[in-house]
Amino acid sequence: MTDHDTSTTPAWIPKQLAAAAPLSDFLAGAGVLTLAERKVLVQQALVLLEQNYAHLPLKTAMYAVNPVQRLRLLLVRLGRQSDAAMDPEWRFHAELSAIFHSVRDLHTNYVLPRPFAGKIAYLPFQIEHYAAGPGSGYLVTRTVRDFAAPPGFGPGTEVTHWNGVPIARQVELCADRFAGSNPAARHSRGVQSLTVRPLAVHRAPDEEWVVLGYTGADGAARELREPWRVTENLPALVDADALSEAAAAQGLDLVGDEVNRATKLLHVPQVVGLEEAGGPAELTTEPALDAADIPSAMPGFFRARTVTTASGTFGHIRIFTFNTTDPGGFVTEFVRLLGLIPRTGLALDVRGNGGGHIHASEFLLQTLTPRQVVPEPVQFLSTPLNLRICRRHAANPTREIDLGPWFPSLEQSPEIGSAFSATFPITPQEGANAIGQQYHGPVVLVTDARCYSATDIFAAGFQDHGIGPVLGADDNTGAGGANVWTHELLKLLLELPAPVPGPDPESPYRPLPGGANLRVAIRRTVRVGALSGTPLEDLGVVPDVRHRMTRDDLLKDNVDLLNHAGELLAALPRFRLDAEPGPGAALTVRTAGLDRVDVFVAGRPRASVDVVDGDTTLTLSVDPAPGTAVRLEGYRAGSLAATRTLRR
Repeated sequence: MTDHDTSTTPAWIPKQLAAAAPLSDFLAGAGVLTLAERKVLVQQALVLLEQNYAHLPLKTAMYAVNPVQRLRLLLVRLGRQSDAAMDPEWRFHAELSAIFHSVRDLHTNYVLPRPFAGKIAYLPFQIEHYAAGPGSGYLVTRTVRDFAAPPGFGPGTEVTHWNGVPIARQVELCADRFAGSNPAARHSRGVQSLTVRPLAVHRAPDEEWVVLGYTGADGAARELREPWRVTENLPALVDADALSEAAAAQGLDLVGDEVNRATKLLHVPQVVGLEEAGGPAELTTEPALDAADIPSAMPGFFRARTVTTASGTFGHIRIFTFNTTDPGGFVTEFVRLLGLIPRTGLALDVRGNGGGHIHASEFLLQTLTPRQVVPEPVQFLSTPLNLRICRRHAANPTREIDLGPWFPSLEQSPEIGSAFSATFPITPQEGANAIGQQYHGPVVLVTDARCYSATDIFAAGFQDHGIGPVLGADDNTGAGGANVWTHELLKLLLELPAPVPGPDPESPYRPLPGGANLRVAIRRTVRVGALSGTPLEDLGVVPDVRHRMTRDDLLKDNVDLLNHAGELLAALPRFRLDAEPGPGAALTVRTAGLDRVDVFVAGRPRASVDVVDGDTTLTLSVDPAPGTAVRLEGYRAGSLAATRTLRR
């Protein structure tokens, strides 16, 4: 499906965009917080940053900032004001947002109240950066449907200036204004914020319109004056305030998630139509033809296809988000798509994926590796408030939020002076290894600086388990190494009547006014494998191979990027390990690239045979009972290379 296919676009989307309000009209009706409500927001922000924030020591050291002191000073200034003579509301929002942005953490946010919540400011086109060659620059890559573009303006237009400022300098200014954990992430966020700004977490644009300098298709220099518009964004996929597993296991860049939903609304509304319809009318069971998309039951999550590159034909699966309430269903659909792409190799593309459910991201790893997956562990900052929360939920019978593993170390921390709790994974080990490897071809992971949170965790796990090379369109991933909770979820955890009878009478959490919210990185992530114990926050995942995006990548569906991925895939070994139950205790095993297969029944060794490429019949010592797990391990030169698990 292309960006221009409108066959499934809901009728309401063009109508909503046509009715979008000018920014000036929207802002004229904003601003209803009282002085007392502003004080509540700052006081609650102080609780979260001082007593819950996992990265406070790191951020204070790394960026020489003191957000806690800035909040205290803001409270002092508010104490000198009155309802009749207080700062304009926009200035209050700007100051509180700036304090949160100072720590450069997209997990830790001030979410503005109504009417900003749920709204986006946008321009009716998208700008992207290409970095390859001496002619690197910024291109228009999409325009909103029905946008009355001036002469020479459209996909491929070179943008030169922004309100008279050279475009590269404007990107730097935006990058400094909005959070980003490393130079690559800041630059990427600067580009992203040029044309879409979620008003709940971004300051509204200062300018009411933009004068864009551009070079048209005919080479002529022109200018376009375009007003900012404001409209309702698509709703969030997960209620992060609810007491649920999905909320407790959130690893999500809220800004990126808002922008991705806005991009669907503005530029690929046909996907919205497919989602509203519950997916495509029919799912194929046959491998797709070259370059054709494979219909997915989750069109907002996956795009799968077969691509022919200069180095061969491979699969390409794009994962747009991990933000699901059903990690099991997410993995099931991914496995179905794996079965429809070539066995010769997979370019697994997570660019722009801001994360979501940490279980969903780490459950996926097992499908691509023969190794046992060790989920990335997390830890709390050792504070009295975090200890109180963990004590109340150290034995949660519902297991929605089980904090038992972290409680003993937090209780011990005051005695031994430990700054953090012990480390334990959020993702259950059994779930991370429940189905095992499903794809035996080589895999290359494609990342960029907008990969964040659960996607950072996924990329770290991919690299830590040696699944394949990481091909980066930027120098780092976004470097969001944490589990994020909302203020409302924290408040609920101390209000719950169970497992401790009655709510905590001394809870510091108070209701927030006007639909505002706060988010905080509650548990920080550390690496496993060769980088065991290294924090993921701010460092991110450094790719093994760097690709600089080209003009053709932006305008011709990532053609050079996929050719680069194809070169890497063609150089990697390929394996095959399939098995079908035969009569009695027999198994028919088909292999490629392996020289030995070991068989385990219910965890016990039953057979070991030397193999060559092709079919091999194995006879087990016993006929497994129905439902028994049979695991095959394939080796090449003594190294585990492929596994397959089946049920008799």
